[in-house]
Amino acid sequence: MKYGILGDIHANLSALDTVLQALQRDGADVIVSVGDVVGYGAAPKECIARLREIGAHVVLGNHDAASIGRLDMIYFNQYAKEAVLWTQRVLSKSDKDWLAALPLTRHLDHCSVAHGTLHRPELFDYIQTTDDADPSLDIMPLPVCFVGHSHVPVTLLRLRDEPDRTAYTPDPEIELGDVLRALVNVGSVGQPRDEDPRTAYALFDTELNRVEIKRLVYDIDREAARIRAAGLPRMLADRLYLGV
Repeated sequence: MKYGILGDIHANLSALDTVLQALQRDGADVIVSVGDVVGYGAAPKECIARLREIGAHVVLGNHDAASIGRLDMIYFNQYAKEAVLWTQRVLSKSDKDWLAALPLTRHLDHCSVAHGTLHRPELFDYIQTTDDADPSLDIMPLPVCFVGHSHVPVTLLRLRDEPDRTAYTPDPEIELGDVLRALVNVGSVGQPRDEDPRTAYALFDTELNRVEIKRLVYDIDREAARIRAAGLPRMLADRLYLGV
């Protein structure tokens, strides 16, 4: 079984289409999204439509929740707030109903999915250190869990021969043979923040027992133009070129 894992899409249609085409070539059997389908970008309706068309398994992100009025924007910066308010205006009732029905976590046959953390998904906390990862690693019902939220790809893991120690690796290929549990942040499809502007996604091959985080060039010019044309803050377009 091959799982295609989508990090934060953030209404970036050009990046999403590039990744979905690559996953088709990769032979992905199941498509999974760690949430934040909307926010920041200017194609929220189109990105929702893509995921609905392919029957993707999606969890709720904090920008998704804010866009349906389920999360207070007190901790959002001004650019994020402006994008959420714009998104609220352009989404249809059907779009909002679809977002409202998304669960905070999913447990599939071979992996679990959450946006920020698995142990307290409703708080949308970040996992940025091994200490942050431990509570989620402790309760994982399956050996692999995929998350996003920070937009930075990294894997937090516990090895079979050292089950009490949490390690981390930025390596894009993770062999799971000696791994007891792996918490994989797949980065971001639509707004990478690791100073690499290429779109990011992951391929989880259960037969090979391997996760690979892949990067692809996409049409940033097209997406930046879409953001500017929508009247969203120009910074949201400019940052796509920098991967920040």
